Order: sequence, then C-alpha cells, then structure tokens
Amino acid sequence: MKVGLIGEKLGHSFSKIIHEQIAPYHYDLIPLNEDEFHRFMKEKNFDAINVTIPYKEKVIEYCDEIDEKARKIHAVNAIKNVNGKLIATNTDFDGLKRMIEHHFNIQNKVVAICGSGGTSKTAYAVCEALNVKEIIQVARNRTAPYISYDQMKKRSDIQIILNTTSVGMSPDILSQIVDLNDFESCEGVIDVVYNPLLTALCYQAKKKHIPYVNGLEMLVAQAVSAAEFFIGEKIDPSKIDVLTRQIFRDKQNIVLIGMPGCGKTTLGKKLSERIGFDFIDLDHEIEKLAQRSIPEIFEEGEEVFRGLESEVCMKAAKLTHHVISCGGGVIKKEINMKALSLNSLIIYIRRDVDKLVVGNGRPLSKDRDTLLHMEQEREPFYIKYSDACVENNHHLEDTLDKLMEVWNENTGA
Repeated sequence: MKVGLIGEKLGHSFSKIIHEQIAPYHYDLIPLNEDEFHRFMKEKNFDAINVTIPYKEKVIEYCDEIDEKARKIHAVNAIKNVNGKLIATNTDFDGLKRMIEHHFNIQNKVVAICGSGGTSKTAYAVCEALNVKEIIQVARNRTAPYISYDQMKKRSDIQIILNTTSVGMSPDILSQIVDLNDFESCEGVIDVVYNPLLTALCYQAKKKHIPYVNGLEMLVAQAVSAAEFFIGEKIDPSKIDVLTRQIFRDKQNIVLIGMPGCGKTTLGKKLSERIGFDFIDLDHEIEKLAQRSIPEIFEEGEEVFRGLESEVCMKAAKLTHHVISCGGGVIKKEINMKALSLNSLIIYIRRDVDKLVVGNGRPLSKDRDTLLHMEQEREPFYIKYSDACVENNHHLEDTLDKLMEVWNENTGA
C-alpha cells in the first residue's frame, strides 16, 4: 500500500512512528506546498492518506464520498482510494473524543474552545456528542458566534478550556493561548498540541494542580482509527495506551540538575549509554556558543554567563530523546526551568556537601564554606523544579539503578 501524510510542514510529525507500529504498511511523510497539493490530489497516486494543516478543508473538493462525521465538521483527515474513488472521513473526532473521555467527564460542563480552524470544528462536534452544558467559541478577529479572548476573561463560569490552536507548538514553546489565572472556575485543560510533550498551557495547569492532557493521546487514537479505515480491520484499542506511553518515553528528555560537582555529567553520560539516548552538557554548550571557557565568561560577570545559559536552555528544551546535564545555577532563572520542563523529566541529583568537588574550574565553588552556603540557597529551588530526587552519595552504579527506577516510574514502564 502507498500510505502517508500530506500537509505543509511535517518536520515534527510522529505519524510515521505510530502508523508503522500499528498497521502492515510503510508510511511516508509528504510535505506539499499549495501547487504540489493540488497536483498530488489530481494524480491520486496513493492507496490511503492522512491530511493535516492546512489542507483538511481544501481536500474536500477532491473527495467522491464524505461520511456524515467529516461532512458535519467540514474537515477531512483520512482518505482511501478505492479504484480511483476517494472516500473520506475524519478520525480526529474519534481521537479527541477518546482522549477527553479517558481523562475527563465534561458532561454538563461549560467548555471554552479556543480557535476557529478545522480542529475547533472537530472539538465542537465532540463536545456536542459528550453533552456539555455550553460551548463558548473563542477566536481572534472573528464575529459571532465567536467571542474575543478579552471577552472570554469575563466568563468566570468556564470549567474546561480546550485549545485547538497551534499556540505553544514547537518551536514557539513558551507561548500559551490564555493565562489560567484569569479563570478561577477552570477544572480541566485539554490541549491538542503534542510537541512539546507538555505545552506551556498544560505546564501552568500542572503548577496550579488543575487536571490537564496534551494532544499525544489524541494523535495516537486518531491514527489507530485511520489505520482501521485504511485496512478495513479492527485494531486492539489497548494499543493506544501502549503506544502513547512508548512514544512519550522515547521522546521525553531526562534533565539532571543539582549542585556543582554532584556528578551530573558523569551520571548523564552513563545513563545515556544505558538507555540509548543522546547526551549533552549545557556547560559545554555554553562554551561552544561563547567560544571561550566558563571561567573566562565569568570574568565578564555572572549575568553574561546566565544570559548564555538561558540561550542554550531554550535550544535544549526543544530537543527530544536526550539526557541533559545542567550547570548548578540553571535554577536561578525560572524561565530556564519552565522551558526545560516542557519536554523533560527533571531529576535533582543530591550529594552531601562534604562529597562535592571543590574548585576544578568552577568559578562559584572555590571552597567548602562557599559550597555549603550555595547549597542552602539553592536546594529549595532544586526541589521546586524537579520531578524527583536521587541521592548520589554511594556507588555510581547504585545511583544509576535509582535513576533508571525513577525514569521507569515516570514513564509508565
């Protein structure tokens, strides 16, 4: 079978990984500009395709049959070619409905849908199917029935916020569509964005202890539904959870924070070898960026160093499948930790002060008293920004085993 995904920009797509694990076909990513899209659809040189932004509505003109679900949403994301006849459906509906039902009960809730694109129409249909109390449609520069984001802030009764826009998607990972501090009644956040693994909106929900879900599960669930449509066979639904966990585990970074000399770099290299991830040391990345050593950078002032550190943190935050060792002071800027949190499990490596390495080219670790004062100052932030803490006071292999245990616990392995 000739199967694949068409869209404009597909560099961050996980669809190939998903489809090739759930169905017996090779799956191609086929980026197309506007002219190429129309030529591709006229030629019909495929057995089945998924369709993504910006062609979910434009593709309708080429379809011979559209099911009621896709017709109602006025968007198509799956087409199969049956003897030259293009039959279309929308499996985003199935994916979003499954994800919402798996995490929330939104019946009789007031739901705000952010966005006016094709996915917002899918979300509207899903909310109707799940019998919500009221649907509030929010968008920029649109007229009724949409309201503006300023008007949305006046709706203090909003209980569920559902983001269908691309705001927060990599590479613009720190953007978020709304500030949850404006919505005191919010009791759930649903974001269809899946890259990064945790959007800035969901990060804020996490910090405010509001239940949330990102779009990875929706992506997997709709892919399973699409594959069933393509091959005409049912797929075990348990594969959705298994594959969602697998992709999350494979894409998530592991970030090590802690005091200078606590063993982050040594542990990070060993851990990356053990689990097959790539490794980077942010201090080394800073030196490469500045083209001089860390002591030389500090001669210009600590703020110069912290600025470079934030720059490499932003780059590292967009990576996946990495073990990342951070400098001891990375926690001094909240923006660093927020960015790193979006794609990463953050582990605090704690080592007793009398076991920390003194000096060794570290400008702020000149003697034991300085280290003790530094630890007292920084430890609350290491705890605040970490997902777990691992002691590194004994054998290296024991610490590595504990790191593996923490990683497995946090990725559902």
